Amino acid sequence: MTERENVLEIIRFGKPAKVMAGIPMHAVDYFGCHHDGFDGGGHHLPMGSKWSDIWGTVWHREHEGVMGFPRGNPLANLVDDMKTYSWPDPDDERLCHVIDEKAGTWDKETMFLSGANRDTLWERTYMLCGMEEAMCLFHTEPNAMRELLHHIMDFQLGMARHYVKAGVEFANLGDDLGTQNALLLSPEIIAGFLVPEYRRLFQFYQAHGVLINFHSCGHILPIIDIFADLGVDVLNPIQTTANDVDELRRVTQGRMALMGGVNSAVIASGPIDAIRRETRTRLWQLGRNGGYFCRQDQRMPWPVEHYQAYQQTLEQFGNYPLQPPGNG
Repeated sequence: MTERENVLEIIRFGKPAKVMAGIPMHAVDYFGCHHDGFDGGGHHLPMGSKWSDIWGTVWHREHEGVMGFPRGNPLANLVDDMKTYSWPDPDDERLCHVIDEKAGTWDKETMFLSGANRDTLWERTYMLCGMEEAMCLFHTEPNAMRELLHHIMDFQLGMARHYVKAGVEFANLGDDLGTQNALLLSPEIIAGFLVPEYRRLFQFYQAHGVLINFHSCGHILPIIDIFADLGVDVLNPIQTTANDVDELRRVTQGRMALMGGVNSAVIASGPIDAIRRETRTRLWQLGRNGGYFCRQDQRMPWPVEHYQAYQQTLEQFGNYPLQPPGNG
């Protein structure tokens, strides 16, 4: 079984040979997807750098080893600012020309071709308006918020058309909707404002056979059915400190594959024995009946020997049929 075949068996809750750490992807993300700007900028810049992305959001890189933060919001006064705001054009050659260029170097035998609609809806909204302001606007200016969300999704759909034309097989989407112990937005706001727009993009991808990998950090258990009903194929990163993981697995078993779950704090702090226990626990808890990619629930710089302990444990105990943590 090739790695590509194994990925599909995991997602389909079929008969994979092993649990994998992730999905091998060749990304063809459009220019600006990762907060780049027409005049330069990006999270690779030195600490203290400032730049504007293609939407006009101003970013500051304030901490070493950490991506920048949005500090300037072009739609801070939404109702008035939208009257003169210039929306980015998904057909702008400056944005989409890289898609075909990158697709030409794709190794079809070992990788899936992927495209990202990063900051799919909610995150793009608060980057444009400011987070506190955006939360209030759902209640004070609901019509303006619906218009804003629709504009954002029009852009995402435009990019999705370019991705599909290039032959993309996986769409990487995401909005962080949870804190460590609660949702950022109420289930009613998510269902009433976000879901109708999500559905437009999801249905487009599904109609073209594109698999959906959706990222949402934090406590998301109350809306897990929404993701499954929308047709998410893989959900990440499954923060074990923020969710009842047994319940999350019960609800998603056979419906939606999970990726993540290994507590990053354990990988960061160790010791080695604790890392091995944590990895084996998540393998069994989330993966014994398929539908699981075993990896950390956050990305951060790891001590090399700690990360190696996780990798070695996955390699040693990640073959099916899986064994309970007390065995071997």
